[in-house]
Amino acid sequence: MPLPLVALVGRPNVGKSTLFNRLVGQRLAIVEDIPGTTRDRLYASSEWSGYDFVVVDTGGLAADDEHAFAEAVRNQALVAIEEADVVVLLTDAGAGPTAGDRDVAQMLRESGKPIVLAVNKAEQRTRALDAAEFWTLGIGEPMLISAIQGIGTGDLLDAVVAHLPRQDVDPAPDTRLHLAIIGRPNVGKSSILNRLVGHERAVVSPMAGTTRDAVDTPLRYHGDELVLVDTAGIRRRGQIEPGIEKYSVLRALRALERCDVAVLVIDAVDGVTAQDAHIGGYLQAAGVGAIIAVNKWDLVEKDTNTSIEVERTVRDALKHLDYAPVVFISALSGQRVIKLVEQAMAVDASRRMRIGTAELNRLVADLQAKHTLSRSGRPLKIKYATQVGVAPPHIVFFVNDAELVHFSYERYVTNQIRERFGFAGTPIKLSFRSGERREESDAKARRGHPRSRTR
Repeated sequence: MPLPLVALVGRPNVGKSTLFNRLVGQRLAIVEDIPGTTRDRLYASSEWSGYDFVVVDTGGLAADDEHAFAEAVRNQALVAIEEADVVVLLTDAGAGPTAGDRDVAQMLRESGKPIVLAVNKAEQRTRALDAAEFWTLGIGEPMLISAIQGIGTGDLLDAVVAHLPRQDVDPAPDTRLHLAIIGRPNVGKSSILNRLVGHERAVVSPMAGTTRDAVDTPLRYHGDELVLVDTAGIRRRGQIEPGIEKYSVLRALRALERCDVAVLVIDAVDGVTAQDAHIGGYLQAAGVGAIIAVNKWDLVEKDTNTSIEVERTVRDALKHLDYAPVVFISALSGQRVIKLVEQAMAVDASRRMRIGTAELNRLVADLQAKHTLSRSGRPLKIKYATQVGVAPPHIVFFVNDAELVHFSYERYVTNQIRERFGFAGTPIKLSFRSGERREESDAKARRGHPRSRTR
């Protein structure tokens, strides 16, 4: 059974993201003293008194907000309320109950969902005394809290879990494939996500930088369940604006670190930019599976060789991702977008593939016969090889002297492994160990002992 969901809603800038971070125990939501910072729904798991649940942060609800994203943000918050098992209405003790609070309270009453009223920023005694005014909202007892200091959040959680059903079974580990969608701002990442799930899950706008937080969305495909992660656009470090955008990039990189496979989205009209290559470097270093999606393919004039020529250009510009399949898509029309899911599942299977030691040692014999390496008059001798890990595949070569291994030889070995075993879409980690007994070497290899590279 899915975990119950607790939605945090309220006017802009009442402290929802601060409370979200407090409840989940880490800084996942972007916090700035600027109304409208949170736009998409942001989910994270939490636990209190033996209850496991999911907390969702939402953008501020304000009927008279003239901000460019106000309507889209409001729609996202309404979806979160619809999904929620319990709704926490957060208000500001210093401002008192406002017309905006009354509008949101009325909306929540009409939803029929259990509501917990939290009055934030109640650190000062005078504000605590004024909080009695919030009874006028008509949704129950106001609970005084300070999200930034943690005051009263335990009592708030007690009230929340009182509305949750008793959980008798521990949730199973999440073994679903996590697929991240990454790339520069405004290349169509959110549009791809929305096209895959079939409705507007993430706020989409032609203005660059719309998505700020990493957003997780479950997707079922032919009986298999995946998790899609839409991330904020990553810009060159010198172009990252201070404040909100800086945190957005950190969230995107953290999402990349926790995913299994990532789709690097490139604008077909702009072509591969230096920043695309820079992001590809992050992807390759993370050791996750990789797919390159050339989006907006419907806007490109084509002949019979266009796709071949564009793929060659992409390969030349992204040499460090030469193992990644290239898919030409259009998020606008839906052309081949579902192919990303199919490729992701194939890449994930490739990441988890294990090659038997006997097969690897037949490869070793061929490597020795085809290409010998020597430095300073000393030949490199490979004694044997074994695969010690998956996701990404990690293969250890035991040699007479690891210092003899040159970077170009590692690349040659990697290419030979791919030619024989495939490993499409995944980097391969190679390690070279020298002069040790097999048992000691195996133990060190499993601990990630130095001289290894991922290619």
